[in-house]
Amino acid sequence: MERETKLAGAAGAVLVAAALFVAVAPGALADATPDPPPSELSVQEQTIAAGEITGGTATLSVRSRLSHDGGPGENVTVLVRAVNEDTDLVAATRTTEVGTVEGTREVPVVQNLSVDREGDYRIETLVYQDGERVASGTKTVRGVGGLQPDYARTGVEFHTFEGFGSGQLPPIQFSITESDGSSATLNVTAYLTNTGDLANDELKITVLARQADSNIVADRQVRTVGSIRPGRTATPSALLTVPDDYNYKLMAILQADDVLVGTAQATATLNPNQTVTVEANGTGSDTLDTSDFEAEDETQQTESAPGERTTTEGGPGFGAAIASLAVLAVALYARRFQ
Repeated sequence: MERETKLAGAAGAVLVAAALFVAVAPGALADATPDPPPSELSVQEQTIAAGEITGGTATLSVRSRLSHDGGPGENVTVLVRAVNEDTDLVAATRTTEVGTVEGTREVPVVQNLSVDREGDYRIETLVYQDGERVASGTKTVRGVGGLQPDYARTGVEFHTFEGFGSGQLPPIQFSITESDGSSATLNVTAYLTNTGDLANDELKITVLARQADSNIVADRQVRTVGSIRPGRTATPSALLTVPDDYNYKLMAILQADDVLVGTAQATATLNPNQTVTVEANGTGSDTLDTSDFEAEDETQQTESAPGERTTTEGGPGFGAAIASLAVLAVALYARRFQ
């Protein structure tokens, strides 16, 4: 009996001591709880899309997906910048405050950068937590200059002939309709295909012939192209009269509402003893007589329907005005000695 009394007293003393310990040091048990793991952030993915495109600038929409794990990440900030690949100069910067990120999840952050519409850019994404950089990602964008401005977008383009290998047909074809020994008339046809979903109006095409070595414009014509339905191909034509026995680069320039939207080139070999390619620059292969390319006085190129031309009385080469000047010079020279 005495033994049991002693055990009961000891147990009571232990309980009283435990209660006193909890009352005196309430934080002792709480301190035994483990701390949460640190916040872990990383750039999981970067995607870049083209936004508004103007004649001089391009807007790049950068979407960064941040991956988070561990405890709460506080004061998270994302900085994105575009760095020119050629100069290493920072072209644009944008900072976005994300705030607190909790749980295991991904957080999307979208930021827009406006850069010059030329060259290549390195897009860098930097992630900060409480002012300290904790993650980063990099992606390169090339060919920004090739992005088409909004005002120049049209579904009409010069047709691409497929299935002809390396010698595929150019989108400009020509035939010789007339030749009198000193000049030749070329019927130049361009192939335009509407690859879009809507019909295009207000299209205009300029067709010109440049002498291959000198790039002198021998003749040019402007044509208005009618409406082209989606999936259809139009073939506007123009007649160009040029001096014979020269080689030419034929060029077609397409405009939509007075905005240049496309060009195409082909070659016309009227001097069979020489060759010419679209890529070649002047090499002096033709013996050039510049008088063959003298423009007539008061010559005006205007828009007209296919098959019609605006001409003067003279043809390529020395015109009536130049001949009159020659006669006048001879008369004045003779008068000096009378």
